Amino acid sequence: MSASTTSCCYRPPSSLVQVVESARDLGVILDSRLTPSANVAALCRSGYYQLRQLRPLVQSMTVEAARTAAVAFISRRLDYFYSLLYGLPHILLRKLQSVQNATARLITGTQSSDRISPVLRELRWLPIRQRVKFKVACLVRQSLSGQTPLYLADDCRLVSDSTRRSLRSADVSTCVVPRTLSSYGDRTFAASGPRLWNSFSVQLRNLDITYGLFRRQLKGYLFRKVRWLLICCVIEKHLLTYLRERCYQQQVAYAAVNRASD
Repeated sequence: MSASTTSCCYRPPSSLVQVVESARDLGVILDSRLTPSANVAALCRSGYYQLRQLRPLVQSMTVEAARTAAVAFISRRLDYFYSLLYGLPHILLRKLQSVQNATARLITGTQSSDRISPVLRELRWLPIRQRVKFKVACLVRQSLSGQTPLYLADDCRLVSDSTRRSLRSADVSTCVVPRTLSSYGDRTFAASGPRLWNSFSVQLRNLDITYGLFRRQLKGYLFRKVRWLLICCVIEKHLLTYLRERCYQQQVAYAAVNRASD
């Protein structure tokens, strides 16, 4: 473990312990408040640095070669310890999303004024929030199939394996979700993984299909969900614009009536 910014020192009787604001462990930066802000900032700095290094080379590479290089140098860094990114606030995920958007624009030569959603769909790249869900769901699927170590498999138990009573949820591959007492507990894999798995449809939770087919179906499901979210955002934007215009028109009419009455 390597330490960064030192704030103060505490001297026990026999040794010197340095108290720091943040520390790096296994490549992940943790601060004194256990918030992921420092780690997200480090990921963004590393991603933009790699983009600057790739920019002179992309012009002489094909789209497929540039995509391979971007996945190797940038996407792999965003995927590192992806379970720690689950449940992060939107403001932090938006910073990581900006790195992915810049990478997609560099590969395809898309202008900054163009919409990024069709570009990500063309590259078959899920947005960061859905990408994290995809990775966590795949890990849950492997845990339920016995393809992960025991310490991960123990966090993903089916209802049918943990109770002797005949429950309706036992027939549709439903996981047991442990009770948590804080937001940090909700973000742990033992709680977030089963909860995410239970949110999928019954067809997607079918353990009889192959792992490769599950990945394809899950990716298609998440892409459709992103599309519907974009449609809802556009509708909400137009609705808010319409309400503002109506409110402005009513204010103008009300002011005109007041002037006429005076």
